[in-house]
Amino acid sequence: MKFPPFDYHKPATTAEAIGLLAADDEAKLLAGGQSLLPLMAMRLAYPTALVDLGGVEALASIDDGQDSVRIGAMTTLRTVERSEVVASRLPLLHQAIKHVAHEPIRNRGTFGGNLAHADPASELPAVMLALDAELAIEGPEGERTVPASEFWQGPLTTAAGANEILTRVDIPVREGGWAFDEVARRAGDFALALVAVGLESDGGTCTAARIALGGVGGAPSRAASAEDALAGQAINAASAKSAAEAATSSLTPTGDVHCSAEGRRKIARTLVERAILAAGNGGS
Repeated sequence: MKFPPFDYHKPATTAEAIGLLAADDEAKLLAGGQSLLPLMAMRLAYPTALVDLGGVEALASIDDGQDSVRIGAMTTLRTVERSEVVASRLPLLHQAIKHVAHEPIRNRGTFGGNLAHADPASELPAVMLALDAELAIEGPEGERTVPASEFWQGPLTTAAGANEILTRVDIPVREGGWAFDEVARRAGDFALALVAVGLESDGGTCTAARIALGGVGGAPSRAASAEDALAGQAINAASAKSAAEAATSSLTPTGDVHCSAEGRRKIARTLVERAILAAGNGGS
């Protein structure tokens, strides 16, 4: 199908891009295009202009800090996947990013573009939630940071305003075991349900837990009740099962042609239980 007509801009700086957005309320950011362009081709999106961030070189980087790793929004998913820094310091992200779409899409798709698209079944938002990442947003009023817990507000909806740009993500480096798991109809498809788990332990006893779910609601969510249930408990089959029940008992996923609501809930329960045991063993 043919694209609707649109103007095209390729700014060299973030400030220039923000100015272009401010000048046209119907303009959209192009950050890889792996989600937006198909929508335009199917005439489901009609931006009057595309502001291509591919020319803003400052937004494509991975910086290794003492306590965190900073990833620029225009860093390709493939670059993140192949990064030795990410593999050694952010094992949860390293596990999860291999599940994002297919290799050709990861070659072009960007880290920030994936997060800003805010698909409820996307892997990376749940991972950022589990890692307590902070997302930097820049707009006409300057820069502000938003915790991952406040960034995703619903399907395809984030805390970023119409004239704001997600510029980078700061991800804390934490100790412990990590595990990511999902179920999809085919490799590369959006997940029917997914889970990201991080556990800190002492002598086999959980001292802190982070459990984030995706694909089972309008936005990724932390399972606070399951995290509380695990704290102070031995990490074993019984505690994993109990925490999985706590994590999923109040879920209200939506059913569709791919899976019923109850099917998603059951899948999520199994994934949480499995990921807790994997993280307890040091990660999968």
